[in-house]
Amino acid sequence: MNSSPLPNGRLLPDSQSWNSSGSDEDLDVEPGPGPHGGVVEFGGVLSKWTNYIHGWQDRWVMLKNNTLSYYKSQDEREYGCRGSLCLSKAVITPHEFDECRLDISVNDSVWYLRAQDPEHRNQWIDSIEQHRAESGYGSESSLRRHGSMLSLTSATSGYSATSTSSFKKGHSLREKLAEMETFRDILCRQVDTLQKYFDGCADAVTKDELQRDKIVEDDEDGFPNTRSDGEFLHNNNGSKEKQCDWVCSLSPSVFQCLSHKGINGIDFKGEAITFKATTVGILATLSHCIDLMVKREDSWQKRLDKEMEKRRRVEDAYKSALSELKMKSHFGGPDYEEGPNSLINEDEFFDAVEAALDRQDKIEEQSQCEKSRIQRSSSVPSGDVYSSVGSHRFAEKVEEMVQNHMTYSLQDVGGDANWQLVVEEGEMKVYRREVEENGIVLDPLKATHCVKGVTGHELCHYFWDTDVRNDWETTVENFNIVETLSDNAIIIYQTHKRVWPASQRDVLYLSAIRKIIANNENDPDTWLVCNFSVEHENAQPNNRCVRAKINIAMICQTLVSPPEGDKEISRDNILCKITYVANVNPGGWAPASVLRAVAKREYPKFLKRFTSYVQEKTAGKPILF
Repeated sequence: MNSSPLPNGRLLPDSQSWNSSGSDEDLDVEPGPGPHGGVVEFGGVLSKWTNYIHGWQDRWVMLKNNTLSYYKSQDEREYGCRGSLCLSKAVITPHEFDECRLDISVNDSVWYLRAQDPEHRNQWIDSIEQHRAESGYGSESSLRRHGSMLSLTSATSGYSATSTSSFKKGHSLREKLAEMETFRDILCRQVDTLQKYFDGCADAVTKDELQRDKIVEDDEDGFPNTRSDGEFLHNNNGSKEKQCDWVCSLSPSVFQCLSHKGINGIDFKGEAITFKATTVGILATLSHCIDLMVKREDSWQKRLDKEMEKRRRVEDAYKSALSELKMKSHFGGPDYEEGPNSLINEDEFFDAVEAALDRQDKIEEQSQCEKSRIQRSSSVPSGDVYSSVGSHRFAEKVEEMVQNHMTYSLQDVGGDANWQLVVEEGEMKVYRREVEENGIVLDPLKATHCVKGVTGHELCHYFWDTDVRNDWETTVENFNIVETLSDNAIIIYQTHKRVWPASQRDVLYLSAIRKIIANNENDPDTWLVCNFSVEHENAQPNNRCVRAKINIAMICQTLVSPPEGDKEISRDNILCKITYVANVNPGGWAPASVLRAVAKREYPKFLKRFTSYVQEKTAGKPILF
């Protein structure tokens, strides 16, 4: 067996393959059956396309006995595989654009697999092909042996079915066939009788000829000179009379022989007449059978035509259903997801995204009741905690981002900034400026809103606090705090729910909350939460999600109207002015029109949902400035 060198210097059989991770620990190799170890079995980790919700997932893949199986992990092999493919008729297709991907299809079943790199993909392909060839499955001799047995069985069963059920409804024809059976038995007996009679006659004639020859010889010995053979046998004048006299003289011996054989009592004429009658009956019955079959031919032909038409309709329906099933099964495949070579057009992409968002909205409405029952307590710290910058390694970057937002984000949307008003609902207005870079939408977005009954401190606190984020944030699938930098600054990694066919997004960002003290006592204090992308060694990008880049700020200013008389300030006297700015680089290959449509739809919903949540949480509680 040929071998190929491994990175560590060992040799690996050609029929064996590296796993996608390229490590010895993940490779599971055992000798298979055979006098010399046979075809080896091996396994490794490959990424498998599960569905459009979860995308690519690592799975433990095993190649054994010409079967490719996969398990959720190597530790769960004892619980049985989650799926398998027989490689005898499998078609292995390396992807045209993705150098790490291979597709394995058997009939309508398709597995989409990805290796770690193109080299490992090629090793898997070569190993599968070699394993399939060395296993001997699907060989010509094997198919011939099994095919012969199947053909014999099917032929026998088909003959039996035809014999027993072909004329199930042809009662007259069955009766005539039964008559044919009776005639056959009678005819066989008559043939035996006649054959016996003819054999007896032949034997008697033979003996008579022998006796005649003996008499002739005796005559020649006794009268050598008086008669010649010609005179006795061939005399034209008296040959017939002499022969008749001779036969008459021998008849008693012939009849004696026939009587000795027991056939003297056979009525030859009667047997001949009966034989003739039997054959006439057979011919008449055959003629009747032919007439019945001719009469039934039209009926059978009509039934056949009807069955053929029914079969054609069923085949057409089957082809249509199969085509629709293939479209549905492959429509959720990786070839239809977001990417430069996606098979889905822009309109279909938008429709799919919109449908997925509608489903998420319905799910969120159903779960909102459950969330309202769960009362999470979230104490709001005093503003002094958030006034300082901090001393962590990102402190200068945080201060720079805060100052930029305070300088530029609060500017008016008029002038030459080219802001476009895209949504206006009551006090809320959403503006957008269209910007694209290398085909990727980078539209800055700015929204202004006024909310009664809450302060800027309260709004920014609930926006920044991760303990209550899942109560109002519906787009996040999961998140975790990667590092806590200070009391008012943390690094968060979060993945967003996938909206098929768009790829799933994740983001790693620093989130900081700050209180900006007003320089003029007549100006309100400003609260700000800024979220901007950073890098961290504990949250590296992966191939499951597209890493998005963000620079977001929520700026809140509290305006208080004086109460009447000596009344205390209540929430009716409070108005919070919100300025929300977002610069998002989504990455990936989503169409620009889809991204802009989603932003126009989702940002207003987000602001209304969040502000309503804060109003509900702060209702009846002391005001926190």
